[in-house]
Amino acid sequence: MVAEESGPGAQNSPYQLRRKSVLSKRTACPAKSPMEGASTSTTESFGPRAKRPRLSGKPLDLPAAPAEQYLQEKLPDEVVLKIFSYLLEQDLCQVARVCKRFSELANDPILWKRLYMEVFEYTRPMMHPEPGKFYQINPEEYEQPNPWKESFQQLCKGAHVKPGFAEHFYSNPARYKGRENMLYYDTIEDALGGVQEAHFEGLIFVHSGIYTDEWIYIESPITMIGAAPGKVSDKVIIENTRDSTFVFMEGSEDAYVGYMTIRFNPDDKSAQHHNAHHCLEITVNCSPIIDYCTIRSTCTVGSAVCVSGQGACPTIKHCNISDCENVGLYITDHAQGVYEDNEISNNALAGIWVKNHGNPIIRRNHIHHGRDVGVFTFDHGMGYFESCNIHRNRIAGFEVKAYANPTVVRCEIHHGQTGGIYVHEKGRGQFIENKIYANNFAGVWITSNSDPTIRGNAIYNGNQGGVYIFGDGRGLIEGNDIHGNALAGIQIRTNSCPIVRHNKIHDGQHGGIYVDNDIYNHMYSGVQIR
Repeated sequence: MVAEESGPGAQNSPYQLRRKSVLSKRTACPAKSPMEGASTSTTESFGPRAKRPRLSGKPLDLPAAPAEQYLQEKLPDEVVLKIFSYLLEQDLCQVARVCKRFSELANDPILWKRLYMEVFEYTRPMMHPEPGKFYQINPEEYEQPNPWKESFQQLCKGAHVKPGFAEHFYSNPARYKGRENMLYYDTIEDALGGVQEAHFEGLIFVHSGIYTDEWIYIESPITMIGAAPGKVSDKVIIENTRDSTFVFMEGSEDAYVGYMTIRFNPDDKSAQHHNAHHCLEITVNCSPIIDYCTIRSTCTVGSAVCVSGQGACPTIKHCNISDCENVGLYITDHAQGVYEDNEISNNALAGIWVKNHGNPIIRRNHIHHGRDVGVFTFDHGMGYFESCNIHRNRIAGFEVKAYANPTVVRCEIHHGQTGGIYVHEKGRGQFIENKIYANNFAGVWITSNSDPTIRGNAIYNGNQGGVYIFGDGRGLIEGNDIHGNALAGIQIRTNSCPIVRHNKIHDGQHGGIYVDNDIYNHMYSGVQIR
């Protein structure tokens, strides 16, 4: 042992200098605390390395390595976003867990919009918050910061009908790693079979294209939706030239079809066997949802949509049923259903037929410019019609015949090329709080033993009379505001026997009530004429 140096010359001792140089190299040796003394012997200086402290269960906040720190903190956002743009959605979700900055950048809406449009084609996010409900949104008006990602999460598990892409997808597993929740098919028929076998919750995306003469019989609760940029239904077209394009059968009670054009376009448009063919055929005991579809039939027999049979109860909404060469919507044989916010126009026969105890609920439909009558109920047809706009049809806006008994509430029936409402051949019906105006003939015609209730309506500005009852017509005409018509507010002729009471009949260009000489012994109480 070398004796410890002391005194004024101790700082210049060669031993002290040697110890400094050694200590400077031995940086791993811990310094002695004051409580352990100040021993500087060479034996202590060159002694064994102190043991590393045992790690506790808590992670140490070690400083990031320079490269890692550069990636996480220094690399410009534009460069990080460029790198992230090569990642698929699963990788983006993983990288978002690295740090707060990566989380913010990996959730950039532009990244997710690119991925979203690559998979689904939509140029606006399609939200799917619950079964049977789809709607597109404007991203700028949505309350969440990244609707593209939110929609992707809602739609990520499903089958895609994209002709020509399936082979590419399955031959490049590394390129599409992480998309195991997606299936690809070339035809709708294959997708229907594959989805049912794979139990993929029945969600099918039909991508842009024209799909012709596929056999689409639906008997399970599948969801089929068009997937395309812009106005989706214009880009996804499903048509048949030989048979009904879609047939819904028992078992499809919760099926959904939306955002596509459905056409029936046979080569022989007048062939008699096409009486049983339609764009959409909805049969007994099924209640699918048809949403945001364009429905066309060029066949001169049959109908565009046929709902037939006990328990047939679809929901058809936001659809366009127009330019068909026969009936637009046909509801018969005890069928029911809800039909809301549809556009029904320019059909060769009635926009809507209801017969044989059909009893639909029809709300807020726009039924116009038909080449025949707007709505035709006959042969015991019923139905509840509310807040519909029925106008500019070639015959009456609403026709009731042969024991039909509809309820028509708060509708506008106007500018009919013949009349507004025509009830004949023992027709009935309740017409309540409607606006019936500017029709070429009478606002309401009642004839041939018919017996409707006309209550609380505004019947005005007709080019002929307001209410015209003739040919053994009956009915209750009560509490209406009848004014501004070119002929009499009410005309009663030829053995007709209505009950007329509590009406306001005023400002007509002709008489208030006109009664033929052969009409007598009838009492009209509470009539206000001015």
